Amino acid sequence: MTAYEPDNVFAKIIRGEFASHKVFEDEQVLVVMDVFPQSRGHTLMIPKAPSRNLFDADPMEFGAVAAYLPKLARAVMAATKADGLQLRQYNETPAGQTVFHLHFHLIPVYAGIELGRHAGSGRADDAELAGLAQAIAMGLDAA
Repeated sequence: MTAYEPDNVFAKIIRGEFASHKVFEDEQVLVVMDVFPQSRGHTLMIPKAPSRNLFDADPMEFGAVAAYLPKLARAVMAATKADGLQLRQYNETPAGQTVFHLHFHLIPVYAGIELGRHAGSGRADDAELAGLAQAIAMGLDAA
């Protein structure tokens, strides 16, 4: 198994070395908007514990961060008014993983609108991402 690389882009975002549109942060997770979204409101939940993916994740830490997902999913749905939501998590290159730090994609789905390609969509508008981050954060506060 390949070792975790601490200079991956998500580790840099966690350390504050790269800018992001932050939704929520505490000691265990960072939630940000995906700057290359597959749909409007595409959100990333990034555990802060260093692991490449599910294969090397600590089960106790994984369980703790997984507990955030239902509340975050409800907040994303409320903020985006989407018709559904996909939860995705990729493990290794053949499965589609492009950033080798464990993370979860919460992707709103809108009836009649196809999703963009993973890691292949264009960069989103920063003002729109900032507004969505704020709306989702307010939904987390309300839940």
